[in-house]
Amino acid sequence: MAGIGWIFGYMIDGTQAELVRVPFAENSVYKMPASLSDSEGILLSDILPTGFEIGVKYGDVNPGDVVAVIGSGPVGLAAVMTARLYGPSKVIAIDLDDSRLKRASDFGATDTVNSGDADWKEQVLALTDGQGVDVAIEAVGIPQTFTMATVIVRPGGSVANIGVHGKPVELALNELWIKNIDISMGLVNTNTLAMLLKLVTRRSCPSRVSSRTNSPSIRFSRRTTSLETLLNTTR
Repeated sequence: MAGIGWIFGYMIDGTQAELVRVPFAENSVYKMPASLSDSEGILLSDILPTGFEIGVKYGDVNPGDVVAVIGSGPVGLAAVMTARLYGPSKVIAIDLDDSRLKRASDFGATDTVNSGDADWKEQVLALTDGQGVDVAIEAVGIPQTFTMATVIVRPGGSVANIGVHGKPVELALNELWIKNIDISMGLVNTNTLAMLLKLVTRRSCPSRVSSRTNSPSIRFSRRTTSLETLLNTTR
């Protein structure tokens, strides 16, 4: 059963269709309350549990921790807001885009750092009394951002990698071995979905983490045009 969700679009036909057969659905399907919109349900299916499980829970966020989230896209924002469920003292959002950093502040980041600044690392360390963060969450998926996470984590801290990497990443074990850090990664299990569903239904956890969430629904007949738009925005 492990990794069963990954078979969509990989081992069997994906979900770009009006109707989809879901293998083993009785183990993973939840009835969506009438009070939730389709867009909220879509975010609950992957984005929110990914940020929470692979970022916050794998990173072992605890009360009083200083947490850094590198990347303020939808999954990074999900990590920012669900990290607050554990009472960290600070949540630092790090991104190249100031508008995304503003969005991260709206979702609960206490501090923001633009990683395009030459002194971005010094800015992060200044927010941690020079010690580094307790938990560094990587939510981009490129070598540079993974390395950023490893250089700002404090001794005894955790690096939680959410990003899906397309290239190998160099790991500076010659520098990291003495810091006693934990590095985690993985594919979302969605075993926290029942809890997140309750939080979103009660409006205890915002669910609009995408700039396109408020866009009108797109008809299936326009799927090709919509996919081209998505590809153009990610280039």
